[in-house]
Amino acid sequence: MPYARTRIVNPKLGAFFGIFTSAFAGLAILALIFEGLDVPLPMIRTFVLIGAFVLFSVIGLASFTQDQLDYFTSGRRVPDFYAGLGLAMTAFGATGLLGLTGSFFLVGFDALCLSIGGLAGFVVMAVLLAPFFRKFGAYTVPSYLGRRFDSRAVRLTSAGLLAVPMVLILAAELRMGAFAVSRLTETPPSTLISVLAVVLAVTLGAGGMRSLSWSGAAQGIACLIAVVVPVTVVAVLMTNLPLPQLSYGGVMKTVGRGEASLGLPIVLPPALAFDLPGEGLQPIAKRFSDALGSVGPAAFVIAILTTMAGIASAPWLLPRVAATPGVYEARKSLGWATVIFGLIILTIAPAAVFLRAYLIEVFTAPGAARVPEWINELAALKAAAVDAKGAKLQLTDFLFSRDAVLFSLPVAGRLPAAAVEVTAAGVLAIAMAAAGSSLMALGNILAEDVVNGLSWEPPAEGLRLTAARLSLAVAALFGAAVAIIAPTDPMELLLWSLALSGSAAFPVLVLSIWWKRTNAFGALAGLVVGFSVAVLAILAGEGGWMGVDGALAGAFGIPAGLAAAIAVTLVTPHPSKHLFELVRDIRVPGGEILYDREMLLLKRRKMKRS
Repeated sequence: MPYARTRIVNPKLGAFFGIFTSAFAGLAILALIFEGLDVPLPMIRTFVLIGAFVLFSVIGLASFTQDQLDYFTSGRRVPDFYAGLGLAMTAFGATGLLGLTGSFFLVGFDALCLSIGGLAGFVVMAVLLAPFFRKFGAYTVPSYLGRRFDSRAVRLTSAGLLAVPMVLILAAELRMGAFAVSRLTETPPSTLISVLAVVLAVTLGAGGMRSLSWSGAAQGIACLIAVVVPVTVVAVLMTNLPLPQLSYGGVMKTVGRGEASLGLPIVLPPALAFDLPGEGLQPIAKRFSDALGSVGPAAFVIAILTTMAGIASAPWLLPRVAATPGVYEARKSLGWATVIFGLIILTIAPAAVFLRAYLIEVFTAPGAARVPEWINELAALKAAAVDAKGAKLQLTDFLFSRDAVLFSLPVAGRLPAAAVEVTAAGVLAIAMAAAGSSLMALGNILAEDVVNGLSWEPPAEGLRLTAARLSLAVAALFGAAVAIIAPTDPMELLLWSLALSGSAAFPVLVLSIWWKRTNAFGALAGLVVGFSVAVLAILAGEGGWMGVDGALAGAFGIPAGLAAAIAVTLVTPHPSKHLFELVRDIRVPGGEILYDREMLLLKRRKMKRS
């Protein structure tokens, strides 16, 4: 039925989020005031972190709903900007934010392969997948695949396979959120992981996608403030301009000259080398502007393509476009996602350059080089260390934690200590947003496609919401257990999850829309072969059985899944006429939402039988 978009989109959203932005800014200003009044630093840290926690949680709890359309798709009334903000912030999450900032600092522009891949992923999603997924309107990717191919086997298989990368993302974000807080408190990471999981389960269980959409938008705004403002202040101190994204070129030239004078090497790696920094303290590996020094040329291209496919088909991102009012808004949301994601990338790169500039000043200042006070402060936070190997201090004697570089810049720039706490609150915000996105998608898959996967008819509304909330709690418990029991580098978990989702889902999703001939047999083959090959490639790469890093597993899984889907489809019967017509309807941008129409018909049939 036609509808007026202005009636279903809340016109007061701008005012509500303006109030939240003022509240979060007030929290930061109060922290600065307390620091000026000599309030003990631990108390300021507690105030900032608990204050941010309460703000995010209240929004989630206030979004409580008992309506299933609200729970699963936020009533399909999330404006394009807020949907894009959620997509941009949850694509890489806190893992990507901290990991990429540290990688830029330690290995320079080689980290661009992941940034370019993320941006390309949004473009591919906008062109090939998102508008058509939005037209279909399914709550989960397995639900879409099951109905697109009219196969319960496809639905159950895709649910089992796609749950794996979402568990990896959930564990990575819980660990990174706990890392951000534990650096400033004495609380053990395992305790913080458990607390984060419980808070997410409670706040998202209240309103489902509705809670995720609005609390995620608030968390995205908080992250933008916490990341952009400190870097902008440092940019003013170093360049006299409040635009770090445009003004750091002169600083980078100074850094390059300093690196050359200090003898930092130019590295020529093998073509398939993929040596991005890992966890732990480590030195600067190469000159910042020297491209392809830690990542080989072939690996650079492969990383872009696999990251692109993983983001475009991510089962924790695609369902969020179903919450927009229409296909047009779904496309616009991807445009906003690209802009906001690009803004983040263009901010963390100069942050890395500025921190390198502060480090280079240690050696270019008059007199003998000596350890500056800000390094000692970072050492107290376990974010840096000095490992002097000789009488004369060298640049490579300074060791930095990859995931603490973003926190290190305010310290090196001699900003107020409260700036570090506000940055930690921003990282906590994006960690909660990304963990919430994967948790929501995982819980919905468990409830919709595993528990009810053998039936096309959904259960009664009350039972359906109860199952979804219980599944959400189970998923939170499992994700927290994985994060605590298997403490793998979060950045590796992110890259593996992108490789697995790209290998399993990307070929099948693209074929399901753009090749009508694709049938259930081909979809099953593509899912299983792509996922299996990617898993084997990850194991082989991590075990050293082949010369390709496990993060590049998508280079094997995606072509294998595509070839298997096409080959099996060609040797098996054609799909039914109904499925050809379904694909035709998916490609039409206007009209009824196909999933909602199907649910309504099933409901009417059930009522007639009763």
